[in-house]
Amino acid sequence: MKEADPRLRPQITSENGDFVLRASVHVPRPLSEVFAFFSDAHNLEHLTPPMLKFVILTHAPIEMHVGTKIDYRLKIHGVPVRWRSEITHWEPPVRFEDTQLKGPYRKWVHEHRFASEGEGTRMEDTVRYRVFGGKLVNRLFVRRDVLRIFAYRNRMLLSHFQKFGGADARGSLT
Repeated sequence: MKEADPRLRPQITSENGDFVLRASVHVPRPLSEVFAFFSDAHNLEHLTPPMLKFVILTHAPIEMHVGTKIDYRLKIHGVPVRWRSEITHWEPPVRFEDTQLKGPYRKWVHEHRFASEGEGTRMEDTVRYRVFGGKLVNRLFVRRDVLRIFAYRNRMLLSHFQKFGGADARGSLT
């Protein structure tokens, strides 16, 4: 899929003081397989753009459940950042949520939803975030980066799951 495919582009709105990213992608694999992929936190390294130099610091295996904490290291525009998140909801195979405990955002709550759709799985991301510097900093710096990261993520998901068969992989806005 080409990067410019509009179906793979997430969108960001503003709601109740939060910026809210919504992204959705359909992958041609069963729900159990897609959820299992996301249950391995180390797969996040493969879904994150190389420009971020993203590394999970928590040693494998990471047992996913409510209360699991995961530490990361990345670079944002060349600036080293440490990030710690906690799994705050864990409802296999339909949903989980991670919340930033320490990191570059004032708030970051990322909900992942999974549903069987046809012969594949619909995976939806909803991220509620706030940034230091508010609307201006979001508009000038953060918004574009977050959109780019989730568009890349959708492309990598499609690429990964298309390797395992199925021609009906498509992404869309929610």
